[in-house]
Amino acid sequence: MAMKILRYSVDGSSYYGILGIDGNVERLKCSPLEQLIPAGYVDHLESARILSPFHRPRIFGLGYNYRAHSQEVGKSTPTLPVLFMKPSTTVIGHEDAIIYPSDGENIHFEGELTVIIGKEARHVSEGDALDYVFGYTCGNDVSDRVLQRRESEFGCLLVGKGYDTFAPIGPVVETDLDPANLRLVTRVNGEVRQNGNTADLVYGVSALIAYLSKYMTLLPGDHIMTGTPAGVGPIKPGDTIEVEIEGIGVLRNRVLAAAEAMG
Repeated sequence: MAMKILRYSVDGSSYYGILGIDGNVERLKCSPLEQLIPAGYVDHLESARILSPFHRPRIFGLGYNYRAHSQEVGKSTPTLPVLFMKPSTTVIGHEDAIIYPSDGENIHFEGELTVIIGKEARHVSEGDALDYVFGYTCGNDVSDRVLQRRESEFGCLLVGKGYDTFAPIGPVVETDLDPANLRLVTRVNGEVRQNGNTADLVYGVSALIAYLSKYMTLLPGDHIMTGTPAGVGPIKPGDTIEVEIEGIGVLRNRVLAAAEAMG
């Protein structure tokens, strides 16, 4: 059954819940990765703060996984998934601030469909892969292009993708979607910068899960950020970034200068 799951805080305590069409949230007793058991409480979304869907998950990222994006940056279509990882401390939630580094020169947004694994997966076939998905959400793979290019010259990629706050995720997890045909739009200050569709993915969700699980065990709560469409570009302090994916919603984050964030 399709539902929208979110993690949120009320009066300093955090909970998981199911978002209703009326905007109310049916609180759950425990993580939805364990069981979907109602706690017997209903919270009002307007009095809650939406958090990232899961606290500090493992994050797998994909490079050059949209054909049009590969073309815009002058790369050939990859012959295998181009993978990297983002530290769990990069994750922030809906309406949290992306902190622009004090020495940042060229920081980019990257709107992405993000897959959340629901159960342990190892040696999974493409045909069975979607059975291991808990749901889908919006993501923004914020990237420091200067550091990214310097690292890539030596065949590695970590710091350029790994600043704290460089992985906004949310606002909700939709448990039932067809990931093969979803419109993705990214806006900066209301202006559309990306307008893509997951049909343009080189490696779709099933292929990515099968590929990763061939080499390592995927765990409940793992995130796979599936890559970004064409149209990536720079951001600056004061900007508001919105990533919208049909069937899920809008992930919104403001960019804040490091000095301002420190008070």
